[in-house]
Amino acid sequence: MASSKLRALTVLIILISIAVDASAVAVQDQSEQCGVKSKGACHDKAQALKLKLIAIASILGFSLIGVCLPLFSRSVPALQPDKDLFSIVKAFASGVILATGYMHVLPDSFECLTSVCLPEKPWKKFPFTTFVAMLSAVLTLMVDSFSMSHYRKAFAAATRSGDEENAKNVTPQLEHVGHGHGHGHVQDTKNEGGLNGKDTQLLRYRVVAQVLELGIVVHSVVIGLSMGASDNPCTIRPLIAALCFHQLFEGMGLGGCILQAEYGLKIKSIMVFFFSVTTPFGIALGIGLSNVYSEDSPTALIVVGLLNAASAGLLNYMALVDLLAADFMGPKLQAKPKLQMLSYLAVLLGLGGMSVMALWA
Repeated sequence: MASSKLRALTVLIILISIAVDASAVAVQDQSEQCGVKSKGACHDKAQALKLKLIAIASILGFSLIGVCLPLFSRSVPALQPDKDLFSIVKAFASGVILATGYMHVLPDSFECLTSVCLPEKPWKKFPFTTFVAMLSAVLTLMVDSFSMSHYRKAFAAATRSGDEENAKNVTPQLEHVGHGHGHGHVQDTKNEGGLNGKDTQLLRYRVVAQVLELGIVVHSVVIGLSMGASDNPCTIRPLIAALCFHQLFEGMGLGGCILQAEYGLKIKSIMVFFFSVTTPFGIALGIGLSNVYSEDSPTALIVVGLLNAASAGLLNYMALVDLLAADFMGPKLQAKPKLQMLSYLAVLLGLGGMSVMALWA
């Protein structure tokens, strides 16, 4: 009996030793791959470069189309910002932006910051992705709030000094500002900040457009860098199609915000330019750094993971608070239950479309 137990114990110890050795080899193999570019069966640097050049041109084109479509909608009466169809299209685009944060950016951050290439402490002991996303959302609220305060004070100072041209740089809505005896005065229709209801809403649109573009630009550069550094045509092919549609719909959301902000041609052009070129720029940067950059190196994983987490928090806040909540709690949709239901369906359609794209990008 004792000898049989001894044999069983010996066999158990041997099996445990084999299992530990196998796991150690596996961990060693994984650690050896960290920081080294993968060269699988589909590795073809020349073919990948051709696809990346195609991606730069096609993504640039789709980005331009997406962000410019709402800007040219003023020539279509049904797509004017005060029309019902515009509200439905904007709800769809807002759903796209919300799904981008939750279904694309946040999972990418989780994947980076929980990689086997990072040390156990502190990256696997603390949920850095959700922590950074939470801080990013609060920081976005702070930027939102302080920006509104700054614009209110700038407008009030301009109107008090009688500098109408300077006031127009803050907001073009000056119909209620009177000027006399070499200085301006604010009529009773103005609030304590020197702004009426229209002015305040316009400033909100401007702050939303600027902060939203910031979050999209950060995310777009990270996406482009990852694609540009890859030498795997099997991965790049489906990414091109997915990112083209991604940029098209995301551009429609940003373009709608730019349209409502009523910027001049110069500012519109700058915002359109930066949105359109950031992903192609990221791809070009990835191509240039492809010999030294590895998406599995600890430094790259940490930087990309933290940037994605911050971008996700910003996008989720903007989509829920400044876009969806502002519209659905506003007087227009509240007064029209049918339009409200159609807008909700549009949101769900945008969410669904971008969620399906998460299968490829």
